[in-house]
Amino acid sequence: MRVLISAYAFNPSSSAHLHPGEDLFGWKMVEQISRRHQIWVITEAYNQDSVLEALSSLNRQNISIIFVQLPLNLRKIFYKVGIGQRIYYYIWQFLAWRKASRLHRKHHFDLAHHLTFGNYWIPSFIGAFLPIPFLWGPVGGGQKTPPPLMREFSLVGKISEYSRLAAQWISRQQFIWHRCLRRASLILVCNRETKQKIPLKYQVKVRYFPVNGIDSQLVKQELPKKKDRPPFVIMMAGRLHRLKGFSLGLRAFSDFVQTHPQSKLIVVGKGPERARLEKLANDLGIRSKVEFLPWLRREELLVKMKEIDVFLFPSFRDGGGAVVIEAMACGCPVIGLNVGGPGFHIEKDWGVKIEVGPSPVIVKEISEALEKLFEDTFYREKLGQAARQRVVEIYTWEKLGLKMEDLYRECLNQGKRIERQREDVVNHD
Repeated sequence: MRVLISAYAFNPSSSAHLHPGEDLFGWKMVEQISRRHQIWVITEAYNQDSVLEALSSLNRQNISIIFVQLPLNLRKIFYKVGIGQRIYYYIWQFLAWRKASRLHRKHHFDLAHHLTFGNYWIPSFIGAFLPIPFLWGPVGGGQKTPPPLMREFSLVGKISEYSRLAAQWISRQQFIWHRCLRRASLILVCNRETKQKIPLKYQVKVRYFPVNGIDSQLVKQELPKKKDRPPFVIMMAGRLHRLKGFSLGLRAFSDFVQTHPQSKLIVVGKGPERARLEKLANDLGIRSKVEFLPWLRREELLVKMKEIDVFLFPSFRDGGGAVVIEAMACGCPVIGLNVGGPGFHIEKDWGVKIEVGPSPVIVKEISEALEKLFEDTFYREKLGQAARQRVVEIYTWEKLGLKMEDLYRECLNQGKRIERQREDVVNHD
């Protein structure tokens, strides 16, 4: 097929400075798609240096990259605030659609695919207006902070959460959003909450597709044998942001470490919550048991994950949760809340899902889960092995590429059916 892909985030470097999760996902999926199809990728110009440097690893015969950027270096201005990033992206999409229209007149694409950003409530201009079969996603954004956990936020944090919900509602009232839903042949979603946000009449188009993957070479590597010795090591990793729920993890570890003083918690990442989390560890009297590490390159993080016993990720509303898949690939049982991407990835056969409730209840249940995993080595190893097998079966980039191939064909067949129906209506008239 001749496929046009809109991938604003598309960067092999996956740095911590911009959109690390979506950058890597965009790059890896394009890498898989280009093995089977002739593709044109429209992406933001911030990716240019890294993409051009890494292009040698892709099939150059099957791929063309088009960089689009707003004039006058407006990205640096808009990116100073969160809402500015969304405004910039909205304007960028208009320019990307103009470029896509010109490319379509020249190359006659079979399919358009909006790959990144994966946000269900910001419509795709290319999908809404390019007159060819359209695949949207995978998208997220339907997840929200559960009401019992809003108490964990400061006044500023609460205002930010309610502002997000208001922005989503406003966006869903737009003509272009409804047109995008109507024109999509298929809509891919990465969690249950986002599926529920798609209007009922379009639910027949919805398919689940994760926004996280792993290199197959990683899960083929033999894991180091974990010694049955102290300390018992727990890790939390990700952006140090209020939404990650790391404060709940610290409080749960504080309860757990009272009876298991040789245990250790590693917190990896950087972000605005770093100072508050360190203060909380001091206030809880566990600062000597908690090691704070800066943001690590993915390869370094994976090395650390292979040495731990349990991965803890109590995020309030992550759409995907790449670190959950990475920890599973390293043979770690994962404890997470039953919400968003982590709630979708984790099942009882390879992890522990904590139901959402008041903060003290969640803290108690996390502590109890840690206790069970500490006491029952066989259970812990069984979950870790099952987690790793789950990744092999579902989450390698090659498996995701094959799944996307099936969806492309379904999308194209769906487009052909719609076209035949239109022709039948015209002929009947």
